Amino acid sequence: MAKLYFHYSTMNAGKSTVLLQASHNYIERGMETFLLTAAHDDRAGSGRIASRIGIGAEAATFRPEDDLMARVQARLDEGPCACVFVDEAQFLTEAQVWQLARAVDDIGVPVMCYGLRVDFMGKLFPGSAALLALADEMREVRTICHCGRKATMVIRRGPDGQAVRDGAQVQIGGNETYVSLCRRHWREATGT
Repeated sequence: MAKLYFHYSTMNAGKSTVLLQASHNYIERGMETFLLTAAHDDRAGSGRIASRIGIGAEAATFRPEDDLMARVQARLDEGPCACVFVDEAQFLTEAQVWQLARAVDDIGVPVMCYGLRVDFMGKLFPGSAALLALADEMREVRTICHCGRKATMVIRRGPDGQAVRDGAQVQIGGNETYVSLCRRHWREATGT
C-alpha cells in the first residue's frame, strides 16, 4: 500500500543523504525512482540533489506553480516508477502536498518527502505544515546541538555571525548561514 511520508529535521541532519540512500536501494533492486527538488535551491547545481558527504543524483525540479500530480503521472506514463522522492519539501505549497497525496491515493505510488520542519524563527514552513497534517507516516532525521542534545531548531547567522531574528523565510544557504541547535540554545541565541 502506497503512503505519503515526511522525513523532517533541522539543517545538516543528513536528510539528502537518507533520500539518496533510499533511492539507491530501489535502483539496486532494479526499480526506478523519480527524484524532485526545489528549483530555487541550486547549491548543488540546478536539478541536482547532493549531500555534504559527497554523494548526489540528478533530479527534476519543481516550482510553486507546478502541478505535481500531473508531473508524477507524466513520469509514470514514461515507464515504471517504484517511488517518488522529494527533497527540500519545505518549499512545497499546500496545494502541491495535496497533489502528492492524490498521487499516493489515486495512482498508488509511494511518495517520500524530505525537508525542514521549521525556519530560523521557529515557524513552520507552509509545505512542512501541510505534510505534518497529511502524511501517513512521519520520521525525524536527528542531529545534535553543540551541547550534545537533540537539535530541533535552526538559527540563521548574519554577516556579524550573530543570530538573525527576522527577515524572509527563505534564504538558501548551508553551514556558512545556518546552525542547528537544541531549543534551549536557540532561545539563548535569538533572545527568545
